[in-house]
Amino acid sequence: MSLPANTIIPNHLTQPLKPPPSSPPNPTQPISSNQSRYKERPFSLHQTHKPIDPTVSWTSSISRHCRNGRIDEAVEVFARMRLAGVEPNHITFVTLLSACADYRLKSVCFGASIHGYARKLGLDTGNVMVGTALVGMYAKFGLVDVARLVFDEMGMKNSISWNTMTDGYMRNGKVEHALKMFDEMPERDAISWTALIGGFVKRGQFEQALEWFRRMQLSGVKPDYVTLIAVLAACADLGTLGLGLWMNRLIMKQEFKDNIKINNSLIDMYARCGCIEFAFQVFDKMPERTVVSWNSIIVGFAINGHAEEALEFFNLMLKEGFKPDGVSFTGALTACSHAGLVDKGLRIFHNMKKVHGIPYRIEHYGCLVDLYSRAGRLEDALNVIEKMPMKPNEVVLGSLLAACRTRGDISLAERLMKYLSKLDPGGDSNYVLLANIYAAVGKWDGANRIRKKMKALGIQKTPGFSSIETDCDIHEFVAGDKSHVETECVYRMLELLSFELKVSGYVPEDMLSESYEHD
Repeated sequence: MSLPANTIIPNHLTQPLKPPPSSPPNPTQPISSNQSRYKERPFSLHQTHKPIDPTVSWTSSISRHCRNGRIDEAVEVFARMRLAGVEPNHITFVTLLSACADYRLKSVCFGASIHGYARKLGLDTGNVMVGTALVGMYAKFGLVDVARLVFDEMGMKNSISWNTMTDGYMRNGKVEHALKMFDEMPERDAISWTALIGGFVKRGQFEQALEWFRRMQLSGVKPDYVTLIAVLAACADLGTLGLGLWMNRLIMKQEFKDNIKINNSLIDMYARCGCIEFAFQVFDKMPERTVVSWNSIIVGFAINGHAEEALEFFNLMLKEGFKPDGVSFTGALTACSHAGLVDKGLRIFHNMKKVHGIPYRIEHYGCLVDLYSRAGRLEDALNVIEKMPMKPNEVVLGSLLAACRTRGDISLAERLMKYLSKLDPGGDSNYVLLANIYAAVGKWDGANRIRKKMKALGIQKTPGFSSIETDCDIHEFVAGDKSHVETECVYRMLELLSFELKVSGYVPEDMLSESYEHD
């Protein structure tokens, strides 16, 4: 008896089988008497499993490496696939191109070579998935003009193609091109709008992001959770608590109201708007939490001056089995810095690497410098800066410079300015701060010297501004500014407040630094 290949054999068949003939039996031939005894079995002798397409098998292996970020291994498998004579399909190309886009530092040359191969097969223009993947790859490489060439040559485009090109323009700072592409879209969906809104948020143009979200609402397109996360980020940066509350009510009506990322964004928004009580309410009601959830509430407590609660939640996070990351320790160190808990902060800093195996980054050294600076231990802070394994940035040095003003340490401030002038030669804030340090201790010649140096270098002081939110609108004010539509009312109120302060006995300080800042 001969069995077709890949036929399932029951366990009770113990007799040895003859090897199959050189050609498989014809399924149309009548069943022999020897085969008839198996006819009533619950399986068919002609039941076979189709062999797996070798292209699918190779592509699956490539995809597995790509998902795990092992681009070199994926390239090696692709090379062996070609040597084996197996032709890739469009899924193979999309898999490789998407991986190249996500790991561009390793993949620029390989991505271009894959494009050449796809071009040879006509897939870059003839297959919408391959063409779109190429557009996304070149956009992430920063070669947005090349991405546009690919986009223009595509024989067929879908909404994903248009959205990818729009997002490519936004991520590369070509806002006008992105808006033109958006206007030319045959159809706009939530992803189209999110490409613009999210792009404005990443560029720090938060007012623009909120304006386009308003337009999205008027268009009738329902936002998805990615859109709302971007809008919440804009609310957090602008401090628009009123709009944030409205967003929270909107989210509660959606099916993704329990989405972890949405709730994490709400915690961050409330904390950065100074409403830590609401942030805690969101955290407390979450059915499920991640490390990001814990980090958001820990950092939220820390930046709002609730050091004890921040450290309490840091310890609670560890007790519940969550593994802390670098952000967790940044929150805990910030809490210690604000509360003046130097010894506790030092223990947390050392345990970060010794116990938890988390490498130090520049922000952790910055927290350590701030910890010493706020405690008045300026030499210890300087010692950290001099011994840290990476070069300090202007944030780390600026933290110590600010402490020099508080302590009146001109000598150290002058030493720090030598570093800062090299790191940020065109920055005005550090020069202004040093001039104010001179002024605070009565060294007017030093303040004037800094002022003259700024003029010689062509550095102008950036005017500071304050802002206030009313009815979900942001109003910004610069010192001496009279361009606001309600200027007359604003100045009348200021005069009234000034009068009431004087009646209460308040006398404003007459400092040279003030006249310098408003010069």
